[in-house]
Amino acid sequence: MRNLWRPLGRVFSPAAGEPWCASHAANPTALALADGNVRIFFSTRDTSNRSSAASVDIAIDGDRFEMLGRLRGPLLTPGARGSFDADGVTVSSVVSHDGKLYAFYLGWTVLVHVPFTNFIGVAVSDDGKTFRRGSSVPVVGRSPENPLSVGYPIVLRDGPGWRMWFGSHLHWGQKGLEMLHVIKEARSPDLVQWTPSDAVVVDVAGPTDPLEFAISRPSLLREPDGSLSMWYARRRPHYELGFARSTDGARWERRDQDLIFVGTPEAWEDKERTYPFVFDHGGRRYMLYNGNGYGREGFGLAILEQ
Repeated sequence: MRNLWRPLGRVFSPAAGEPWCASHAANPTALALADGNVRIFFSTRDTSNRSSAASVDIAIDGDRFEMLGRLRGPLLTPGARGSFDADGVTVSSVVSHDGKLYAFYLGWTVLVHVPFTNFIGVAVSDDGKTFRRGSSVPVVGRSPENPLSVGYPIVLRDGPGWRMWFGSHLHWGQKGLEMLHVIKEARSPDLVQWTPSDAVVVDVAGPTDPLEFAISRPSLLREPDGSLSMWYARRRPHYELGFARSTDGARWERRDQDLIFVGTPEAWEDKERTYPFVFDHGGRRYMLYNGNGYGREGFGLAILEQ
């Protein structure tokens, strides 16, 4: 499979504005609109480093894009004190079902002995502009299968039901961001009740790349032949992009070496590219991604070379 990407430029650069959007534009997530444009959801941070959900709309025509209108938000804000998302929300997947939009997000809680914990929540919208929490508790949280922290969900239709791939902490190290973070999956009949699997579907490289300690932010597409393609973020310790293929969504073959960006990186992305979201639009395939500082420098758009 050809996996050669050409950057088209930075789409959005965060700038200090209102208190809720003082910095960052992280984890860009695309949703196709009925008018042919694309809405991009992402998380921005306030002056206390708590994240809220925002969006911008863009028009894409081949290798050209244009931002339409202004930043919209906050669409979803941190939860109440003591809740699983009290320190922030980061939308990671938006699906349409029965006339509503379901935004799956990771909720942030800042901790003392480890840096943070994440659990997966869902918010619902009737118009794509305002969201309400679908539940005050996580839809995927701590369990025997996922004992520490889960986040960065991506949801796809799977026959009569739904399927989610997400990141799971299996281990915290002795200090800082030392961790073991892998990709797992869950299934649901209704987008509300989710049953996680115990299996690791994409693991870290292990002895073949001992620097790698995390695989996160999976982005999936189903190919015309029914197979699945996954793009994801790797941490080793700087962020990089990775790629894998699967015929069933449970067993994946990593092909990180196949993912190539052409050209010279711009200054905002010259140290790392991460948090990919890949989507098809107008007969072409595109990737949204973050650059340096996983959102501090904004996000860009790349096109798959034909």
